[in-house]
Amino acid sequence: MLNERIRTCEYVSPKHPDKICDRIADAILLAYLKKDKKARVAVEVMGGHGVINVSGEITSKAKVDIKKTVYKVVSRKYKVNVNLVKQSPFIAQGVDSGGAGDQGIMVGYACNETKSLMPLEYELAKNLCLSIYKKYSYDGKTQVTINGKKVVAVVASFQNTKTEELGKLVKKLIKSEKYYINPAGEWPVGGFDADSGLSGRKIVVDAYGPNIPVGGGSFAGKDLTKVDRSGALMARKIAVELLKKHKAREVLVKLAYVIGVAQPVMAMVWVDGKEMSVSGYQLTPAAIIKHESVTML
Repeated sequence: MLNERIRTCEYVSPKHPDKICDRIADAILLAYLKKDKKARVAVEVMGGHGVINVSGEITSKAKVDIKKTVYKVVSRKYKVNVNLVKQSPFIAQGVDSGGAGDQGIMVGYACNETKSLMPLEYELAKNLCLSIYKKYSYDGKTQVTINGKKVVAVVASFQNTKTEELGKLVKKLIKSEKYYINPAGEWPVGGFDADSGLSGRKIVVDAYGPNIPVGGGSFAGKDLTKVDRSGALMARKIAVELLKKHKAREVLVKLAYVIGVAQPVMAMVWVDGKEMSVSGYQLTPAAIIKHESVTML
């Protein structure tokens, strides 16, 4: 983890095809939860080249206009195909009894490198990308490589930008030994017009960057009975609290769940490499959902 001297992380703008799909999936999720807090939602979105496909499982008393919700994220020039069914009763029976909505491993992490308690390379890549996006609200990516605390390489590639102008902005935002600005050339076509996207494909960007392990589950489009999302949020909360409690350099938390079972089969933490069990926390899905700091709204 932080023992690596040279580390690299990327970040993508909200108009990146994969992130557009994530935003659509979460927009549908939130539309249901605003009307029905007990809605069960697991939505996947694929889009690109004029077509957006929405698929998955939803069980809710609420009625939501899916196409209208999609068009709040993207323009009406896209054809929207919807294929949604109710949650499988065999999954529901385990969740209804208080069990986890799926099996899997959830990871939480915190370190003292930044004020946000995130890895330095991650925070630099994210802040750079979002700062550029404020001026150029298009598809784009950034990437930052550090050697210790020194930035040695920066990549910024954004749709509808002039390389020289973008380069000037990037150099104001971050100091580096080397810059790669629109390295493949300027590109006026991006987003769904240039590439297809898929929700849940940027899980490393959504978490802590490539130098911290991920459990593998996506956050996008899932209600909190899905421990992919709620368990990961809780794991981060635990990591932050233990980092502060122990005044540690870094904390890694891992939780593992079984579908239909309430209590995790693993709840471990490593504080500056020292292994210990997680204690003092209620880790059932129901308890996590009730926690005021773990919310979707």
